[in-house]
Amino acid sequence: MHAFVNHLFLLLAHLGVWGLLILGVLDSSFLFMPLGNDLLIVGLTTQHPNRLWMYAPVAAAGSLLGCFLLDLLVRKEGEEGLKKITDAKRVDYLKKKIGERAAFSLALASLAPPPFPFTPIVAAASAFEYPRFKMFTVIGISRIVRFTLVGLLAVFFGKRILSVAKSPVFEGVVIGILVLFIIGSVFSVMKWLKRGKRAQANA
Repeated sequence: MHAFVNHLFLLLAHLGVWGLLILGVLDSSFLFMPLGNDLLIVGLTTQHPNRLWMYAPVAAAGSLLGCFLLDLLVRKEGEEGLKKITDAKRVDYLKKKIGERAAFSLALASLAPPPFPFTPIVAAASAFEYPRFKMFTVIGISRIVRFTLVGLLAVFFGKRILSVAKSPVFEGVVIGILVLFIIGSVFSVMKWLKRGKRAQANA
């Protein structure tokens, strides 16, 4: 498992902007990859600081593509589609949040790191028919701001990050996060499928 996740991260890093795009799509749609693009941006920007202007928009574009896939899945089915994404108990809470402050909730979800929920907020906005243009505009701008700030931190603290990145402790942390990605993604997909079958049975 150690070798697999290590090769996976190296592969995404080797792909550069394409790795950011792929990871952004997966993280914002169907898989569980908290801080995935943040870590990849740190790694890439530390090595190539002059490319931050490209990394941040591409990471944001990947996130938007993932949100678009999620939107296609949920918007058509409305509240029933939302129940496939999150617990039925949270639907009323999400409905209230989107109804009161949709743009603010989307912006905060796009800017804030885990454990603040991102996918459920986006799914709720789609389910309760928040205008697509407004939704994607808020998410796009907020994601660019977030990834740019992460990249700037990597630029300013690049040498320290490189020295830390070479330590066994940091390598262990990265491996642990990647293992969490894989396990969380499998669990997430299984949970979605289970909720989808349950929702169809209750229809």
